[in-house]
Amino acid sequence: MKIRQATAKDLPVIHNLVLELAKYEKAAHEFTATLGDYQRDFQEGVFEALVAETDGEIAGMALYYLTYSTWKGKMLYLEDFVVREAYRRRGIGEALFDTFLTTAKAKGCRLAKWQVLDWNEPAIQFYRKKSATIEQEWWNGKIFL
Repeated sequence: MKIRQATAKDLPVIHNLVLELAKYEKAAHEFTATLGDYQRDFQEGVFEALVAETDGEIAGMALYYLTYSTWKGKMLYLEDFVVREAYRRRGIGEALFDTFLTTAKAKGCRLAKWQVLDWNEPAIQFYRKKSATIEQEWWNGKIFL
C-alpha cells in the first residue's frame, strides 16, 4: 500500500469514492457536485486529497482543505474520508488518516477537524481510538445557495 498526494488524474476515482460515501450515508440524492466541479476546484487549489493505492488501484482517499479557527488558528478540515468496502480492515484508513494528520502538522496547523454522523459507530470508534474529541454540543448550520 502507498499513500500519495492526489493528482488531477485521480479525480474521477475520487468523485466515485465520494458517491460511494454518499450512498453509505443514505444521501446519494444530495450528491450534486460534478466531476467538472471537482476538476475546476482542484485546479484552483480549493481542495487537496490523499489517495491510498493497493495493487495499482485506488482503495481510499482523504479530501481536505485549509481553513481557519478564530479560536485556535490555522486548521485542516477533512471533508471526506473513505476506503472502499473491499479494502477495509487492512490498515488503509489508519494510514490515510495518519498521513492527513502529518499533512496538517507540516502545514503548521493547530487543529484538524471533521464531521461524523451520529449513527456511524464504526467511524466514531475509529476516531476515538485516535484520541479524537467527538463534539456533541455544536450544531451545524448551512444555507444552500
